[in-house]
Amino acid sequence: MPFDSFDEEITHLPDGATIAITTSPQLGIERTVERSEQAAADGYEVSPHIAARYVEGPDHLAQIAERLTEAGVTDIFVPGGDREEPIGEFESAHDLLVALDDLDYEFEEVGITGYPEGHDFLSESTLAEAMDKKEPYATYVVTQLCYDPAAVVDWIDEIRARGIDLPVEVGIPGVMKYQRLLQISRKVGVGDSMKFLRKTSGILGFVRQLVGSRGTYEPDELVDGLAPHVGDEHYDIRGLHIYTFNQTPDTEEWRHRRLGD
Repeated sequence: MPFDSFDEEITHLPDGATIAITTSPQLGIERTVERSEQAAADGYEVSPHIAARYVEGPDHLAQIAERLTEAGVTDIFVPGGDREEPIGEFESAHDLLVALDDLDYEFEEVGITGYPEGHDFLSESTLAEAMDKKEPYATYVVTQLCYDPAAVVDWIDEIRARGIDLPVEVGIPGVMKYQRLLQISRKVGVGDSMKFLRKTSGILGFVRQLVGSRGTYEPDELVDGLAPHVGDEHYDIRGLHIYTFNQTPDTEEWRHRRLGD
């Protein structure tokens, strides 16, 4: 998240790490672009979230694309964005992807969103239709945060049956302390962070997991459940997209421990 803690957070990452930078409802997409330029200059691989509903229109999109390409960014992620009313003419990620395709700027990688456990406000048929429309413009899919490996695997089976063969980056939670989660929720606006959780496993289920693990969630069971499917061409899981909520040190410590095991 492109907040004040960003400068300190990235120091805990290894050289050349890939950083996904979100669009904040409070700070807008300008801060996302600024942080992306900063991280790219520091030698990191950057995947900024260019949320459609935060972009004013084709001219604004062209300006963003120009700045990112000049910064050396080759990978962008295009969600619709949770803003209730779009700031401009892009109602959806598909709208922005179509406009991006008409520009002179190209990105090697373009990610779109997948929802293994559905969406609070959109039906399964609406989600499927949206993905089918976005697929020709994308090179990979990132799944929304999910705690259930079986749900992820089943969802990939479903999109493969529909002819979607994009590689998948599975979105998993990083190591999150309950107190830290509440701090972040207050900073981004409780509704924003809680909505993020509610759209996945539900906030009550999330709290139960945290309390049951003495206040800290670690994604070991989730990673272990996905592991048998890594390397299977049918699933084409190309990596993990770790949602840290800017709790990078704890997640990085966990990652090193996993690699050591």
